[in-house]
Amino acid sequence: MPFLTIRSLAVAALALCVLQVHAQARIYRCGNEYTNDPAVAKAKGCTVMDGGNITIIEGTKPTAARSSTPVASARSSGGNDRVDPAAQRARDSDARAILEAEMRKAEERLAQARKEYANGEPEKQGIESRNYQRYLDRVAELKAAVARAESDVAGLQRELSRLPGSANAVGSTAK
Repeated sequence: MPFLTIRSLAVAALALCVLQVHAQARIYRCGNEYTNDPAVAKAKGCTVMDGGNITIIEGTKPTAARSSTPVASARSSGGNDRVDPAAQRARDSDARAILEAEMRKAEERLAQARKEYANGEPEKQGIESRNYQRYLDRVAELKAAVARAESDVAGLQRELSRLPGSANAVGSTAK
C-alpha cells in the first residue's frame, strides 16, 4: 500500500511539472509592450525575452487636475490679489492670540518639567530606593521632558517673532 501512495504522489508531481512548463510560454517584447502571442509578436517584429518570467503591473493613468485650475485662474484674473488690511490685521491678531496661549501652556509645562527634574536630583519613588537603575531611567526621562519643553518654548518664541509687530510683543518667556 505505501508503494502505491508514493507512486501516485510521484505521478502527480510529474503532472504538475508538465503543466507548469506548458504554462510558461515564450514572452515577446515589442518596445514597452510585452506579449505571449506569437502571431502578434511576428506581426509587430517583437524579440523573444530570455531569462525568466516577467510580471507587469499597470500603473494608474493620470487624470486632469480640475481642482487646481480654477484656483490658478482665479488668482491670475483681475490682478486683485491684495487682502483687505483690516482683515489681515484681524488674522494676525488671531494668530498672535493663539500663539501666546500656546506659549503660556508651553511655559507651564516647562516649569512643571523643571520642578519634577529638580536639577537632576528628583526624589526617589517606591522601588527606586532599591533599584537604582529605575531611578536613573526616570531621571533621564525627566531630563528629556525638560529638553522637549524648552524646544517647544523656543519654537513658539520664533513663531511669535515672525509675526508683524512682534518687536514689542515677545514676552518674558526666558526663565
